[in-house]
Parts: sequence; C-alpha cells; structure tokens
Amino acid sequence: MSTTAETTAETKRRRFQEYLRERTADGECYCKSKFVAEDLDLSTREIGQLFADLRENASDLDVERWAYSNATTWRVSQA
Repeated sequence: MSTTAETTAETKRRRFQEYLRERTADGECYCKSKFVAEDLDLSTREIGQLFADLRENASDLDVERWAYSNATTWRVSQA
C-alpha cells in the first residue's frame, strides 16, 4: 500500500474512533452504519470495515454488532 493510501486509511480510522468516543462519552450508544457513514462522509462499506477492525483491535471501546434492519446497528461503549 502506498504512503498516501496508508495516511488516508489512518485518517479515516482516527476520525471514526474520535466520533465514537464522543458518542459514548455519556454512556453506550447504538449506531446505524448508514448514519455514521453520512456523518463522516464515508461509504457504508468503509464504516462496516472500520467497525469490524475496531471490534478486533480497540482497547478503549467495546463494539458489538447488535442488529440488522435496513442497516447494521452497532452497540458501542467505552471499555
């Protein structure tokens, strides 16, 4: 992967994590991928991949796939 692609991916990951930390500052939240994608100006596919990666690698956030109805809903809380 090129340096530019790595930088772009890292920027997206950082923005996504900051967004979720803000949303969970007062407790857990339930997020639909399509609305997160709209808020961050990313595709739902990108958001799905970011959620999956975060679920495996984040130490400060607990991420759980919660439900699916017209878009995946994720339950997110601070660890």
